[in-house]
Amino acid sequence: MSDATQTDREIVLTRVLDAPRELVWSAWTDPAQIPGWFGPKGFTTTVHEMDLRPGGTWRFTMHGPDGVDYENVAVYDEVTEPERLAYTYGPDEEGHPGFVSTVTFDDEAGKTRITLRTVFESAAERDRQIEEIGAIDGGNQTLDRLERHLARRRS
Repeated sequence: MSDATQTDREIVLTRVLDAPRELVWSAWTDPAQIPGWFGPKGFTTTVHEMDLRPGGTWRFTMHGPDGVDYENVAVYDEVTEPERLAYTYGPDEEGHPGFVSTVTFDDEAGKTRITLRTVFESAAERDRQIEEIGAIDGGNQTLDRLERHLARRRS
């Protein structure tokens, strides 16, 4: 698959966080920390299982501010501590195809550049996720919450 083909099917979010890579990695991989920050504004998250190894399952429920629960299941494809996570979601209950998410954690002089890359089956599915689900806004809100969580952990 060419990069051009993948580019029209992906969402990429990047942020430099004022925290060391190991702390950011821990926030992303410790099931006890996930409920403190994971998900868009107004959401809470319950982790049911987090088997952090290739082939392991991450099952969690995101509880929306409107009272709707969103069940999620991802299978880890790659776990390279503290540099990279890759996992595959779905398909979901409504029959929407799944997607692959990759999170990289790059050290930048004691800070961490985190990059979230999500690749969808098609450009149309990526567009649906942006328009109907609010994937970009939700991803940025999640990174905002992670940033606040890390600041609390550092103080």
